[in-house]
Amino acid sequence: MFKKFILPFAALALCVTALGTQAADKLPVMTSFSILSDLVQVVGGDRIAVKTLVAADEDAHVFEPKPADAKNLLLSKLLVTNDLGFEPWAQKLVKSAGYKGQRVAASQGVKTRTMTDTKSKDETDPHAWQDPTNVVIYVRNIAAALSNVDPSGSSIYKTNSEAYVKELEELDAEAKTAFAAVSPEKRKVITSHDAFGYFGAHYGIRFIAPQGMSTEAEPSAKEVAKLIRQIQKEKIKAVFVENMGNPKLLAQLSKDAGVTVGPTLYVDALSKTGGPADSYLKLMRHNVMQLAAGMKQN
Repeated sequence: MFKKFILPFAALALCVTALGTQAADKLPVMTSFSILSDLVQVVGGDRIAVKTLVAADEDAHVFEPKPADAKNLLLSKLLVTNDLGFEPWAQKLVKSAGYKGQRVAASQGVKTRTMTDTKSKDETDPHAWQDPTNVVIYVRNIAAALSNVDPSGSSIYKTNSEAYVKELEELDAEAKTAFAAVSPEKRKVITSHDAFGYFGAHYGIRFIAPQGMSTEAEPSAKEVAKLIRQIQKEKIKAVFVENMGNPKLLAQLSKDAGVTVGPTLYVDALSKTGGPADSYLKLMRHNVMQLAAGMKQN
């Protein structure tokens, strides 16, 4: 009876060993949040294994690293962050974990914008990925960083990144065509979180948000009342909440201003797998479609 189980258990042990070897062959990379994770995976392909600190449908603004995150970081050969003040907790994590591996700020080289927070203080807007021409820079920075850590894969990283750049250019062209169908005077949108600065500047859309740069911020009653008056005066019907936004706030706005909140937009995080925005390209196409349809109602 015992002999019958010897071969299956031995085979199982060999499978586990093979899987462990296969995983060990992949370059371990950690990213700060889900959108970067998608970009890194596209560029790295089968050569890398990606772990993400802030997962899909989670909020990077309020994220607090756990001990397990420090452990995973120490196992990584490369850490990819956005920077521009988006992940203030990242440096603390690197220091507390004693991480000595390579790091890259995907946004390096992007022409930044400033924004005013709820305390009327000008700060760098970190949401540069909302302009696909900036993501071209992100992708090339990621390819260069991966090549630096894994020189033997550099040709693959370059090929993958340049193929993706073409997809980003196609996405950008599609978005411009969609918004060209909306007359300029109608290109106004209310969102719950001020994260569309780069998007608005690139596509000629005015975004108005009662909440500041961070989802931690809360607008005052006076600011909300002012926004309601503005919605009514300008007859804005395009009102949206993001997956990381404050749904109660926009519910109040829609009730008091008499407008209907549109479908969820995705800004700082992807949707979970199988959702409408589980990749960067799908996220952007979803947002473009919803925004264009909403603005036509203004």
